[in-house]
Amino acid sequence: MHREYHNWWSPNLNRNMELLIFGHGGAKVLVFPTRDGGFLEYEQLGLVNSIAEKINAGQLQLYCVDSVDVESMYCFWAHPHGRITRHQQYEEYILQEVLPLMAQKNDHPCTISHGCSLGAYHAANIFFRHPHLFSKLAAFSGRYDLTWEVESFNNLFDGFYNEDIYYHTPAHFLKNLDCPDRIQNIANSDIVFTIGKQDPFLQNNHLLSEILNDKGVSHRMYEWDGRAHRGRYWRQMVPLYL
Repeated sequence: MHREYHNWWSPNLNRNMELLIFGHGGAKVLVFPTRDGGFLEYEQLGLVNSIAEKINAGQLQLYCVDSVDVESMYCFWAHPHGRITRHQQYEEYILQEVLPLMAQKNDHPCTISHGCSLGAYHAANIFFRHPHLFSKLAAFSGRYDLTWEVESFNNLFDGFYNEDIYYHTPAHFLKNLDCPDRIQNIANSDIVFTIGKQDPFLQNNHLLSEILNDKGVSHRMYEWDGRAHRGRYWRQMVPLYL
């Protein structure tokens, strides 16, 4: 399998960023890591190996990016305004640096946004904010409202709320979205969610599904037995839904 490492200084983040590419062609997959993961995680969890056949056949090419979650959403010593600002800088890094690299290396017309857990949030957020850039969303075990409080999961902005948080919360801004072109771009895409029946974010997934239904956006949501919020479940999901 072709494996390619990239490392450069990001002007948007003012820090070094790394990523891995797997495969030589096919649909481009932008892969976001979980909260505690990095650009190596997808490989380390065995997810690359679980779809090795598709990668080697030139059907998929993965771009596994790093994250700055400990500097943004999970940087609890920083004011919430600073957290969402850092997240916005991360989005600019993806839009202005990673996606152009993907386009330069691979001219396949299909780009997929994908991630697990917090990576699913990142995948869904950028997909719904910029649907014209993607053809598919594959989001596993995600939380699509970071202000949602359940079990031991707290509001990641400590009750602080502003326009920036609103526009980076799919379960909020999609409800009021009235741009026909963006809604049509979303509707023209393949959208897949997975969530465990005992996952604490099951209700949040149902809410997002209802919002999409209200907008006339078809999508698929698969509920797995148990919590299904671990690598061993994602290894089974990826060959089925990516």
